[in-house]
Amino acid sequence: MADCAFSLTVMNTELKKFTLLFTLLVIYFLVQVSVSEIIFEERFEDGWQTRWVKSDWKRSEGKAGSFKHTAGKWAGDPDDKGIQTSSDAKHHAISAKIPEFSNKNRTLVLQYSIKFEQEIECGGGYIKLLSGFVNQKKFGGDTPYSLMFGPDICGTQTKKLHAIVSYQGQNYPIKKGLECETDKLTHFYTFVLRPDASYSILVDNRERDSGSLYTDWDILPPRKIKDVKAKKPADWDDREYIEDLDDAKPAGYDSVPVEIPDPKAKKPDNWDEDEDGVWRPPKIPNPAYKGPWKKKKIKNPNYKGKWKTPWIDNPEFEDDPDLYVLKPIKYVGIEVWQVKGGSVYDNILICDDPEYAKKVVDEVFSNREAEKEAFEEAEKVRKAEEEEEAQRAREEGERRRRERGHDRRYRDRYKDRYRRHRHDHLDDYHDEF
Repeated sequence: MADCAFSLTVMNTELKKFTLLFTLLVIYFLVQVSVSEIIFEERFEDGWQTRWVKSDWKRSEGKAGSFKHTAGKWAGDPDDKGIQTSSDAKHHAISAKIPEFSNKNRTLVLQYSIKFEQEIECGGGYIKLLSGFVNQKKFGGDTPYSLMFGPDICGTQTKKLHAIVSYQGQNYPIKKGLECETDKLTHFYTFVLRPDASYSILVDNRERDSGSLYTDWDILPPRKIKDVKAKKPADWDDREYIEDLDDAKPAGYDSVPVEIPDPKAKKPDNWDEDEDGVWRPPKIPNPAYKGPWKKKKIKNPNYKGKWKTPWIDNPEFEDDPDLYVLKPIKYVGIEVWQVKGGSVYDNILICDDPEYAKKVVDEVFSNREAEKEAFEEAEKVRKAEEEEEAQRAREEGERRRRERGHDRRYRDRYKDRYRRHRHDHLDDYHDEF
């Protein structure tokens, strides 16, 4: 009986341990699920129009562009559609309301894909996160934003990747000169902002840059500044090498001539000393001459390194632990002006999980090779059409040249007949006279 009771006690203890372990695993799973959140994800599938509002901004002036639902001219998956700017020299503006969220104490991930099918010439391809109330039918122009991120291309000079953060009502662009992609394939742009104010910018899942809001934006004065009043101490020795005072000049060093007569030179056979003077061989550099003597250099035992102006705390710096916190986000918007339309926006994602964002890129890029092949085929067709057009232009030009040549010959023959007729007429006139 005692053994049986002991066994039951052991079983109950193990059962409690298992129950506790299972409970902890469930709590851990629930915590993980609650920590990771997809705030907004748009693949522009059926029903996307119910989530997005096209703005009437610039419409009364005839300057508002339109979007069309399409996968574009070349796509890895023809059923994977986005929205494309479809008007030239127009302002395009559209926005979607999203569940309001704050990035306080959490990571913010903004990601989307864009494909420039057109020769962009000049125009933006960025996206915006908006706070507060926004009249979506009037969205555009001066509508304030909390974050603007994405490419901006203008000619061959500007190929910029924007990252503009709003802080206390003022916009601050990133100080680094980041370049965007300019080819005509789909590219993903990802901006990650963390609670420690650090950030990462990825293009196609590869980190393009990283840093901190403190250093890469002029939002706050710098934490540290150089002490302009500091001076190098009088006893600071920054000579890495010094002369060896024990080094002595070898005896006879200064008596070595710089040049010596060329031992291989021979007096010319036609040299006449009575007329040419005493022959002397020409001089050549003396291989034994080592130049002016200098003491050899040795390591300076008192060397302290190159003196640098020290950094001190900036008295004007006042930290803001919420520097990374944007105003609560309520909308995501696209508002760009383009000389030529044709940019396809897709796969818009706002979340707090960088790993999930990477999975989205990998998923879409599973059709990357198919897109490249479709693009290359489209390029072949385009080049063939251009060559046909050029050939037609050459043939038309040749036809016109032939016609001009025919007209010129006809005019020349007419002039000859006119001259002969006039000459004959004058002869008859003179005969009659």
